[in-house]
Amino acid sequence: MGFLLSKSMDANLKKQQEFMLVNSRLQMERQILMQNQMRERQMAMQIAWSREFLKYFGTFFALATMGLTVGAIKKKKPGLFAPVVPLSFVLAYQMDMAYGTLIYRMRGEAESIMVTEHDRLLLPHGTPTFDSIEKARRAK
Repeated sequence: MGFLLSKSMDANLKKQQEFMLVNSRLQMERQILMQNQMRERQMAMQIAWSREFLKYFGTFFALATMGLTVGAIKKKKPGLFAPVVPLSFVLAYQMDMAYGTLIYRMRGEAESIMVTEHDRLLLPHGTPTFDSIEKARRAK
């Protein structure tokens, strides 16, 4: 009688363990999907911010370039045209960030760093563990 009960309990325990494994896997998959969606939304916001900033900076750049060019011609001082050079670099960077391939080049460089320079990514004292977090929590 005890053997049959023990066998039934073992089968139930095994089923429960399998259920917990499937459930934890499903929970982790959902968490990964949620984190990826949050990352995508943050990147979309960053690109949208760059595009919005480009509108304002482009207007400023156009007005400043026209004003500096007119001033340089009227006063016959080519030095007034000098600020246009660094401003054009800022404009080019913003255009590349908003509509160009900068994000793809950055991703490629990040992938390269992860493969060839992985040691630069390590945290001081290593990755936090449950024990290290509990130790810090208990110390408070």
